[in-house]
Amino acid sequence: MSVSLLEVRDLKKSFGSISPVKGVSFQVKKGSCTALLGPNGAGKTTTLRMLAGLLKESGGLMEYAGFQRGDSWRNRIGYLPQHPKFYGWMTGREYIRFSADISGLDGRKAGERTEKVLEQVGLKDAAKRRISGYSGGMKQRLGLAQALVHEPELLLLDEPVSALDPLGRREVMDMIRDLKGDNITILFSTHVLHDAEEICDEMLFMVDGLIAEQGTLDDLRTKYRQPVLHIAVESAGKGAEWLKSLAAKSFVADAEIGRDSAKLTVNDITIARKQLMKEISEQDIPLVRFEAGTSSLEDMFMKVVSG
Repeated sequence: MSVSLLEVRDLKKSFGSISPVKGVSFQVKKGSCTALLGPNGAGKTTTLRMLAGLLKESGGLMEYAGFQRGDSWRNRIGYLPQHPKFYGWMTGREYIRFSADISGLDGRKAGERTEKVLEQVGLKDAAKRRISGYSGGMKQRLGLAQALVHEPELLLLDEPVSALDPLGRREVMDMIRDLKGDNITILFSTHVLHDAEEICDEMLFMVDGLIAEQGTLDDLRTKYRQPVLHIAVESAGKGAEWLKSLAAKSFVADAEIGRDSAKLTVNDITIARKQLMKEISEQDIPLVRFEAGTSSLEDMFMKVVSG
């Protein structure tokens, strides 16, 4: 049975009349990788900053390993902001050593951890270079090293790959995946569904300052999964008019109709397939594609966001 490392109850944050976080409750299991998913402006960054102790909450309760937040939290949490700031005149090694020192590590331990995390994030060979000469991906890996240098139990990552090119994104995602395990727990904020699906076990869907849905990826897929039909026809001729008529079918729960293609979410795949194939045959529809599948994580996300 999984043990809860972090428990949040009715957490709120207000700035005057603006309330980006309106009362969220959730648990983060020890050893898990949990995605905090939501569109921009949902309140994800504000939530993480409160968990990291960088913002004072307006209400609610946070418990870490069974204890309410105190000064000891800072030594057990690693935090990587969405846009980490660096001293460009420092070398990578100097920056991580500086981070180790202000985290409270003594001289020998600070030196050992500096070298270890630089190697862990693939920056050992670039350790003597000035940060001003680092690529975006290298800077993000340096930020990850900073968050790891004091051996935290909980790692808070705020959109860690959103600003990276494909190569830098892959490098950082691979490192985050390798960090998962019993010794470290990850809470990973993102609006990119594929990233969450790739590395996370648990999902928290945040919309307009509230948790709209939560659970394991498998449980949520089971809850929201529906049969989907993808249909394409030749753009010229009567196929386009036939596509427009599909949204009104009794077995269609949702329809996205384009000029020469349609995506149909249906209530009964057997009935839908039988009736549509009959119409295609009888009306001589110029069919290009007819494919059955199930709704994706993106479909589930859009359904949760739209309420």
